[in-house]
Amino acid sequence: MAPFAAIFDLDGTLIDTAPDLTRATNHVLSSQGRRAISVAELRPFVGRGARRMIERGFAATGTPAPPDLVDSLYDAFIAYYTENIAVDSRPFPGTLELLDRLEEAGVKLGICTNKQERLSLRLMDGLGLTQRFGAIVGADTIGISKPDPAPYREAVARLGATGGGSVMIGDSETDILTARAAGVPVIAVTFGYTDRHVAEFNPDHAVDHMDHVWPAIAGYLLSAG
Repeated sequence: MAPFAAIFDLDGTLIDTAPDLTRATNHVLSSQGRRAISVAELRPFVGRGARRMIERGFAATGTPAPPDLVDSLYDAFIAYYTENIAVDSRPFPGTLELLDRLEEAGVKLGICTNKQERLSLRLMDGLGLTQRFGAIVGADTIGISKPDPAPYREAVARLGATGGGSVMIGDSETDILTARAAGVPVIAVTFGYTDRHVAEFNPDHAVDHMDHVWPAIAGYLLSAG
């Protein structure tokens, strides 16, 4: 019988990456003579891609950036972020304990993110967490991004868990739409990166702390068993 799988989003779900993404945004803003922005100003836009964060940075500090400037700053953003990807990024409280509990229960762990795979691996390597996940699927892994269900299914398949039951854990509308398209339940964390409360997107569960994820998954394990 195939194992059960828990598939996590990355930014805003497993890892609080906003500090380092804000640092990269401020790097390109500084190159254009703009003031630095705070993590709070950028936080709702984290997870929407580098270009969107650059656009937000410019809009928050003066006149918006024209598309050609955003394009020209993209490579500088990515280069800086790659070298400073795990400076202040940390797992959200309760994450490591949850991973321990899931592993003890025989649940296979995977990541499905719209972050580039190489950046996802570099981040997890920097935090010493790569080995805990049997699959890390990024937006470029198979050339398809969430909310298309294909990358989610790819993560499940790489875990050898197809047919064994799975659940998505995420922080955004995109994650919820991905789960719905894949026909799997979804647990939404409320501490992630979204400008609307994630409960508005009708996940199966909305939790305020990683400690509350395990009881929901335990219920799915009982059903699958």
